[in-house]
Amino acid sequence: MTAHGGSTAVSFTGRERWVLLVASAWLVAGLQLDAYAHATTPQLETFWTPWHAVLYSGIFVSGLTLLWLAGARLPRVPTYQSVFALPNALRVPLLGMALLLAGGAVDTSWHNLFGIESGLEIFVSPSHILIIVGMALVAAGPALMLAVRPGRSLSGPDGALATISALLSVLPLHIFSLHASVLGVIYLGEGDNTVRIFSFDAQLVHGYVFSTVLLLLPILILGRRWRLPLGVPTVLVAVPAVLMHLMFLTDESWWLALTVAAGAAGTEIVFRLAGRFVRLPVEARWIVLGLLAPPVVWGAVFVVGAATIGVGWNVHMVSGVLTMTAVTGLVTVLVTRHVQAGPATSAAAEARAEASVG
Repeated sequence: MTAHGGSTAVSFTGRERWVLLVASAWLVAGLQLDAYAHATTPQLETFWTPWHAVLYSGIFVSGLTLLWLAGARLPRVPTYQSVFALPNALRVPLLGMALLLAGGAVDTSWHNLFGIESGLEIFVSPSHILIIVGMALVAAGPALMLAVRPGRSLSGPDGALATISALLSVLPLHIFSLHASVLGVIYLGEGDNTVRIFSFDAQLVHGYVFSTVLLLLPILILGRRWRLPLGVPTVLVAVPAVLMHLMFLTDESWWLALTVAAGAAGTEIVFRLAGRFVRLPVEARWIVLGLLAPPVVWGAVFVVGAATIGVGWNVHMVSGVLTMTAVTGLVTVLVTRHVQAGPATSAAAEARAEASVG
């Protein structure tokens, strides 16, 4: 995780990081309330709701916070060079805010012209895509601001800030991918002899793959930058599972969310204990985690599901799903751990290069 662009690192105070975190929490809470309202009130047909008020006031507060943070680091008369010379810890959430504002403007006009989206339309709406991506980038800001500090260790407060920031960044993606998620539905197959290729079963197979990626990414990204304190990986898996249940499965039993949370906790404990006895290079440990953790957690879901509601899928389907999640976890680790940023170039150097070309 590289949090500063240009040649000069910029530091941020704890107060600045926590203020942006609170603003981001306000923003994401608005999305969660709005998602819950749409899930529980399908006939909702107006833009003017309390949930939208929380969401758009969160956008306003987050925007003011980013202006405060950027204004302290810009000259009295900003230029595009000075804006682009800001550290990535500010450029990324500022880009997110730009997407949020554009998405909000388009969303308002879209609803007035074409009405409120429903069903799958919610998850393919262009304005909603802009809002979700922008929200994720804004919420990543506090962790990026913390990442400019040297060192691999996290104190208790800093670990909490980085974890909450990662959760706030990934939660909008979990919500928006409800149509390709296994955290927002309880379904383990119909039990048909032949599972149709284009079916709800097929959709859920892809859901296991996509949910695996979303649950692993924040762990891997934070783990690239810091040594993760005990419990952080479990929190990054358990909290999305619990919140997705609260939003979309309120009338269902809690076994799915609790099994995912317990599976994540058990996997973390076993891996940390095994690391004391089996010495492997850092990269090898991450590869083993990516390869084994997904089928262990989802395997626990199938075991508990078999005892609770029954599993309709046969051995071919279950073993295939678990193998796909193992391969997905492995590939996610390899990509996330080895993507490297290009060499940083200062704004001044870029300006000199442009002048020499001109």
